Amino acid sequence: MAQDTIIPSADALSGNGTAPPGFDPGIGKAIEIKNLVKQYKKVTAVNNISLDVYEGEIFGFLGPNGAGKTTTIKTLLGLIFPTAGEVLVLGKPAGDIDVKEKLSYLPESPYFYEHMTASEVVGFYGSLFGLAGAVKQKRVDELLDLVGLQNAGKKSLRAFSKGMLQRVGIAQALINDPKVLFFDEPTSGLDPVAHRDIRDLILHLKSEGRTIFLSSHQLSDVELVCDRVSILHGGKIRRLGHVDELIAGGNVEIVAEGLKATEAQMAQLRDLSSKTELVGDTLTITTAASTESKNRVLDWVRTAGGNVLSMTQTRRTLEDIFYEVVHQGELETGTAFAVPSVLEKN
Repeated sequence: MAQDTIIPSADALSGNGTAPPGFDPGIGKAIEIKNLVKQYKKVTAVNNISLDVYEGEIFGFLGPNGAGKTTTIKTLLGLIFPTAGEVLVLGKPAGDIDVKEKLSYLPESPYFYEHMTASEVVGFYGSLFGLAGAVKQKRVDELLDLVGLQNAGKKSLRAFSKGMLQRVGIAQALINDPKVLFFDEPTSGLDPVAHRDIRDLILHLKSEGRTIFLSSHQLSDVELVCDRVSILHGGKIRRLGHVDELIAGGNVEIVAEGLKATEAQMAQLRDLSSKTELVGDTLTITTAASTESKNRVLDWVRTAGGNVLSMTQTRRTLEDIFYEVVHQGELETGTAFAVPSVLEKN
């Protein structure tokens, strides 16, 4: 895999020049991260990252477990302090009391007292923000209606499915009418119907002008709803850009058979391709769609004594980009998964 398909430009790393397509150039920045570093004793969880998130966009914050996503989000919420660098939310330092009133956070698995009803839970959080009486109840009713729980507001949460509990979580996250929302795996573990409903709700929140900072491993959802994404690995931003631009170009799948490749040749192929899969005597090789990349793989097949059966253009997905970035990072750190000699799956 060629490294120049992985490493972002200096502009991408700095967050400059990456406003979402169609955005007003004069639009404000909801989040500004400048050279953020967070260290825990000898461990650097976040290593000099910089990015801007614009008002009214959905920004996907991606990375494998341990990449530094949670540490960054906690810093943005003012729950922990940076070792170095600057973090601004709505133009003020993260943790500012006035700013906190305009933020909201939904964790992956929100915990609520199951003996309470949906209406009571959302109302409780409304009380924390100073809502009371008829004003509070009106807001609770509006939010339960928004998330599709208008007929379940009086039911105990112990009778709720995971999807219904996630809807309660979103309702309570909106009780303070936030400008910026932080969502951590909002569709994880949901059935297909609930999955789509939550995804549509996120798009609705964007249409209201809210900024959404979305951390998720559901890459198909991220591809559908996000304006831009960043991919972290090892505490560093490895890729940052518009979703449409990142997935542009596509890949090529080259199917070959009759190969007599040595271990050394297979190792060479893994450097030339993003994915290989062997089924019987047939090897499917995925590589970038550039002429140079295709020719290198075709030359490899001929050198290995194989015959090319087909060559098909495929559309790149965000999952492809994510795998490439993470795999390259693992190769650099020596943590790549050891695969059998002729099989490498993402």
